[in-house]
Amino acid sequence: MDDSGFLRELDGFEDGLIEDFKRHPVLVHVPLLSDDDFATLLLQRRFLSLAFTPAYDLAIDLLTDESGLRIARTILREEYPGSHGRTRSHREDMKEDLLQLGVTRQALVEARPTGATTAAVTGTLELIADAGRAEHADLRLLTILRFWGEILVSLEYGRFWPRMEGRLTHNGKNQSYFYYPHLVHDAKAHPLATTSRLSASHSDRLGVRLSELLARDGDTDGFRQVEQRAYQLRVDFYDQFLPMARQPEEASPSLTP
Repeated sequence: MDDSGFLRELDGFEDGLIEDFKRHPVLVHVPLLSDDDFATLLLQRRFLSLAFTPAYDLAIDLLTDESGLRIARTILREEYPGSHGRTRSHREDMKEDLLQLGVTRQALVEARPTGATTAAVTGTLELIADAGRAEHADLRLLTILRFWGEILVSLEYGRFWPRMEGRLTHNGKNQSYFYYPHLVHDAKAHPLATTSRLSASHSDRLGVRLSELLARDGDTDGFRQVEQRAYQLRVDFYDQFLPMARQPEEASPSLTP
């Protein structure tokens, strides 16, 4: 099988995980959650976002591939634009979106990670640490950053956005500082088999180098293993909200634009 052939096969595996994730009952039923339940979900999801930079930092510590390191460093630095303290970090942008959505500062202050949320964070760090000591560590680490840190994030926010759009659009202008921009620039815009260095999305920028490492090292099993683990970590996180996910006939949307 030529390089593009096995990359297409890996794309098929990855796209299967993507479709399964999009069908998670909580993500499917986001439009039907009560305002309080949706706020609870977002506040817990915020703790995963807060773990994004430590996860990237850990992966950068363990990477040895210079091309992969440069891409990871660039993405991490984008989280903190400006060098004079006048520009909000992406984490602060998330807070601004949450406030626009009606989450109060008091709710932010009182929020604490649940056991399931804590497990999702620690499990991610363990996944990265395990990848760092495995054979073909660079391939596995870039796979995690791309799938866990970019592709799954875009899918989540894609499910959130229809619920958020009315609150984050003013006078016809999109006023989302965090959720919508990450929905766009984290997305998988191209398959691994046809990645482009011209793509602006984080997942595709990582995907270019990942495709090269896959062609060089051939560790397709490692790719599948770490994506499956990353997928399961995110599924386990959302499973804690299954009691909120009601059937359409049992619930009605409460959020109004």
